[in-house]
Amino acid sequence: MTLTLLQGFSVKRRAPELIGPALALKSHEVKQLSDIDDQQGLWFQVPLIFFYKNNPSPSMKGKDPVKVIKEALSRALVYYYPFAGRLREGSDGKLMVDCNGEGVLFSEADADFSLDQLGDDEIKPPCPYLDELLYDVPGSEGTLGCPLLLIQVTRLICGGFVLAFRVNHTMCDAFGFVQFLKAMEEMAWDNTKAPSLLPIWQRELLNARNPPQISCVHHEYDQIDPIKATLRTKNPNDLDHKSLFFGPKEILSLRNQLPPHLKNCTTFELLTACIWRCRTIALGLDPNEIVRVSFTFNIRGKRFNMQIPQGYYGNAFVFPAVCSRVDALCGSPLGYAVELVKEGKAKVSEEYIRSVADLMVTRGRPVPTTMGDLYFIVSDTTRPGFEEIDFGWGKPMFAGIAGCALFISFYVNYQKKNDGECGILVPIRLPFSAMERFQEEIKKMTI
Repeated sequence: MTLTLLQGFSVKRRAPELIGPALALKSHEVKQLSDIDDQQGLWFQVPLIFFYKNNPSPSMKGKDPVKVIKEALSRALVYYYPFAGRLREGSDGKLMVDCNGEGVLFSEADADFSLDQLGDDEIKPPCPYLDELLYDVPGSEGTLGCPLLLIQVTRLICGGFVLAFRVNHTMCDAFGFVQFLKAMEEMAWDNTKAPSLLPIWQRELLNARNPPQISCVHHEYDQIDPIKATLRTKNPNDLDHKSLFFGPKEILSLRNQLPPHLKNCTTFELLTACIWRCRTIALGLDPNEIVRVSFTFNIRGKRFNMQIPQGYYGNAFVFPAVCSRVDALCGSPLGYAVELVKEGKAKVSEEYIRSVADLMVTRGRPVPTTMGDLYFIVSDTTRPGFEEIDFGWGKPMFAGIAGCALFISFYVNYQKKNDGECGILVPIRLPFSAMERFQEEIKKMTI
C-alpha cells in the first residue's frame, strides 16, 4: 500500500505480520497485572516515534534496519514474552495477560524522502505523518484481546529510518518500556547474550492490601459533575494540537517571576504550574469553579519502601492531583501554582501509594476525575532515556512520545534541528480559540 504525505512524499508499506519470541515458550502462563496497572485510566495506547540518521561507518554497510530490529524484537520477546500475549478480563474486572506467544504486530515500510527534507515541524510532536509512519492496523486498537505492541520500521532514501511504536499502557510505564527497548538494543548488538537487566514481573508488589483501606485523600479520583467536566468539544476537527518549546531562556524567564523561597523549584514544578495556569486562563472558565492538575510521580527507587526491584517493568507511578478555584489560580502570581504543585508532590508517601491501590479495588478501578476543562494531566517523559536507544545507527535525532492525548500532555526532551538548542517540548490539545489565547499567555510569561 502506498500513501502520499502532506508535502508530496509517499510511504509504501507491506502487509503487517505477527512477530513472536525467537524461542518457543516453555509453558502457557496467565499473569495478573497489578492494581496500579489495570486501572481504567490506563486503558489506552501510547504512540512513540524515533528518527535515526544513516550511519556511514563500514561496520554498518549493508545492514537493513528492518531486519536488525525485527530480529532484536524477536530475541527480546524471549525474555519479555508477556508483550507477545493478549489481555483478558477476569470475573472481578481484574486484567491478566494470557502469555500465548501470539506475537506483536510489525510493519515494514519504505519512504521516498530523507531526514534532511524534514524540518522541526515534521519531527517534533505532534508528528503530522504519524498515521503513515505508524499504521493503525484495523482491529488492533483495543485493550482486550488485541496485540499489546505495534511497531513500524520505515526506511528512508538517505539510509536513515523511522521507528514507531504503539504500546498498551496497562503493560508498562515509560521507564518499563525503555527497559524493554534497552533489551532490544542489546540484542541488536549481540543476540547471543541475555539482557544485562533481566525483566521482573512481580506485579503483586503493587496490589491492594487485605483488607483494603483508603487512608488518604485522592483528588485525582474525585467524581465531579460530568457536564461541568466535559471539554467544550471532543471532535478532533475542532481541536488544535501544538507543542511549545521551553529552552533555557524561557525557563529563566519563568523562574525570575518567583519569590526567593521558590526559585530553587524543579523545572518540572515550574513548567507544570505555568502550563496549568495558562491553560485555565485560555479556557475562560467560571471564576468560581474548581480546577485540578494531576502529574505522574515515579515510585521506583529507595525513596519509598515499596521494594520495587530493578528489572520491574510495570506501571510504577501515581498521579496526585492538586486543586484551586479558577479565580485564585488565574489571578495569583505564578508562585501560587508552584506552591500547589510542590504540595502535591510532598503528599506522596508509601501510605499514599498503598491507598491508591486500595482505592482501585474498593471503587472498581475508576478512571481519574472525569477529564475535561476542569482537569488536566501532565507526564514527564524526559528522564526514562528514550533518546539513548541505539540499534547501531547511533542515537536518534528525536525519540519520545509522538503527541498528546485529549487531556494529557507530556514533557519531551527536544533539540531543535535548525540551531541545536536543547529544551523541553510540551504537546497540548485545546479548542482552536483557546489554543490561540494559551500561546499568547505563555508568550507573555516567557518573554
